[in-house]
Amino acid sequence: MIRRSYLFSGRVQHVGFRWRARQAALKFGCTGWCRNNPDGTVSMEIQGTEVKINLVIAAIRCGRYIHVEHMEFSTLPAVPDEKEFISKY
Repeated sequence: MIRRSYLFSGRVQHVGFRWRARQAALKFGCTGWCRNNPDGTVSMEIQGTEVKINLVIAAIRCGRYIHVEHMEFSTLPAVPDEKEFISKY
């Protein structure tokens, strides 16, 4: 189990990014959160296996209106007993 912090830029707000992230995380059994940032980027922390996290990222990137121009990530300590993936405002 790993946890990663992501920062996405591009056309990532007002295009269903957070909804798609949550649906993909639920589908692949990942937990965490995502939120829009005031500068137009989206932040996300996600926890699961590396394979499942990569599947979530791929699902987000293939969103119809989403266009990720840049993505950076770092690895964080896992959060024990986290149970869901939420979209923050």
